[in-house]
Amino acid sequence: MRRIGSIFFCLFVFAAAAFTQTGVKGKVRDPKGDGIAKATIDARQDGQSVRTTTSDSKGNFSLNLAPGLYNIGFEANGYSLGVLYKVEVKSGKMRDLGDRLILSRDRGSLVLVRGIVFDKDQFSIGGAKVELYVVADDGSEKKVTTVFSNISGDFAFKGIDVVKKVRVKASFRGFTASKDIDIDQPQVYRTSLILDYQREKTN
Repeated sequence: MRRIGSIFFCLFVFAAAAFTQTGVKGKVRDPKGDGIAKATIDARQDGQSVRTTTSDSKGNFSLNLAPGLYNIGFEANGYSLGVLYKVEVKSGKMRDLGDRLILSRDRGSLVLVRGIVFDKDQFSIGGAKVELYVVADDGSEKKVTTVFSNISGDFAFKGIDVVKKVRVKASFRGFTASKDIDIDQPQVYRTSLILDYQREKTN
């Protein structure tokens, strides 16, 4: 009986080991390539959640699944939902989904800064250089990105994470102007900058 019990125990161990080798694994990243911690990975069949897990601090995950076809969903706070459809899981294999599972930022969780550049006569300026900075509590600033105003003087920056304050600087033909914007929540912030520039008048 002891020998039979040992045999069953070994079979159980081998079966459990085989199961842990079946499923999917991978890495969830943000658009910058950094791993997203605590992302939820959800395996679904026929519209029903079968099993879920969360990514580790570096965005890595593994999810044990029975053989079959799954739709694998990926989501995290501040990011849009991502889905891989009809992922086939084969018995005894841990399918590697790779490390390029990129989740885009959810625009609803970002700060969007848009505006327009004028000259001193309130005419819009196209082609002005417009820079966005994050302003720290000590007053120091860190440049985020640069854009140029379009023919209508309009400009728009890509969304950034919520911060306390941003600074927008515009320059054109040696003339400059800047404006600070206090941030209190994710939304679209609009501003305008007036440069002490006056275009030449034509007769």
